[in-house]
Amino acid sequence: MNFKVVIPARYASVRLPGKPLLEIAGKPMIQHVHERALESGASQVVIATDSEKIANICREFSADVCMTSAQHRSGSDRIAEVVTQRGWGDEEIIVNLQGDEPCMPAELLSQVAEDMSQHDAAGVTTLSAPITERKMLFDPHVVKVVTDIQGYALYFSRAPIPWHRDEFIDAASPLPADTGFARHIGLYAYRAGYLARFVAWERAPIERAESLEQLRVLWHGGRIHVSNAKTDPGHGVDTRDDLRLVEAQLSQ
Repeated sequence: MNFKVVIPARYASVRLPGKPLLEIAGKPMIQHVHERALESGASQVVIATDSEKIANICREFSADVCMTSAQHRSGSDRIAEVVTQRGWGDEEIIVNLQGDEPCMPAELLSQVAEDMSQHDAAGVTTLSAPITERKMLFDPHVVKVVTDIQGYALYFSRAPIPWHRDEFIDAASPLPADTGFARHIGLYAYRAGYLARFVAWERAPIERAESLEQLRVLWHGGRIHVSNAKTDPGHGVDTRDDLRLVEAQLSQ
């Protein structure tokens, strides 16, 4: 199976400025992410950035870098520019690997790409993992997903879904055993032609409400296929605490 990986990486992170260049276990974070992408078997790996600082560091470890506009609001917009610059065909499968995921297993990149190749009805494919702890289910920073019987997403939310009307009244009650609560893993695959259409659409009201870009797909009638991740996705980096956790994991 042929697929490409694009890693959007911007310098101006609100909580961790210059985040892709923060050192972890002796390397800049973006280099760890690039290594995970190379391990996936992708035919091409491109780092998309608007920062010359990031670009120069990436070139030092021989990465393929594409300079993109500083006006992009999301990684999807940045990747769409890479597609245009490189002249990739509409049927090319592209995996969006965020530049703050140094622990993302390569196996999951190939899984989400393969899922795209097997689901012609899907505009996007992504992954999920089970939620077994009440704290995680009620954490708004953890995105939840509900799917239909075929694995297509019905909705994504920062709220606990599905909402158990009776059980959730009692904050001390355990999670209902008969519901497969799932968290969304922010790894996506799409075909280049669909991505071009997606970034041209208006932002959806539900997307703005939840601050979840994938809801634009559902709002416009598209389908997102969700597979259970074959392995743990590792820890992403949003805060200094995350950085310490990832440092400990990669140092091993």
